[in-house]
Amino acid sequence: MNVIETRRLALRPLDLHDAGFILKLLNQESFLRHIGDKGVRNLADACEYLMQGPMESYRRHGFGLYLTSIRESGVPIGICGLVKRNGLPDPDIGFALMPEQCGRGYGVEAAAAVLDHGRRVLHIGRIVAIAAPDNQASLAVIGKIGLKFERMITLAGETKELQLHGPPPPA
Repeated sequence: MNVIETRRLALRPLDLHDAGFILKLLNQESFLRHIGDKGVRNLADACEYLMQGPMESYRRHGFGLYLTSIRESGVPIGICGLVKRNGLPDPDIGFALMPEQCGRGYGVEAAAAVLDHGRRVLHIGRIVAIAAPDNQASLAVIGKIGLKFERMITLAGETKELQLHGPPPPA
């Protein structure tokens, strides 16, 4: 069942049937470079990632990363959703697309829909986004959905500095 639908996309909770797609997505060079190596090397690892990550997040928080697919065909193109990270007080929008799907506006469309869903349906007061300073594609998406740079942060247990973007201050 879809949680969010846009003009071109459908977003639904991930399940174990998505392990093959997740294995492929999480091992894309762009994912490894910009998001990190999740240690997913086979279908069993992908299932474990799904159970301990997105599926556990749905249970604990009522939200998580969603499979993002083309509405008309059902073809999966990536993931997008809200993530509650240790050491970050607010949920953040996370997204990753297969490289061949980039540059078509899908990232902005999915992230904007997730932001709206988080505010209107889930009633989350503050939603942020984080990205590596050299991840120009993600920073462009974050800017296009209206989030503004606030400061540099380092997540708990990490060494890499990230840009934190939040909602603009009230006018």
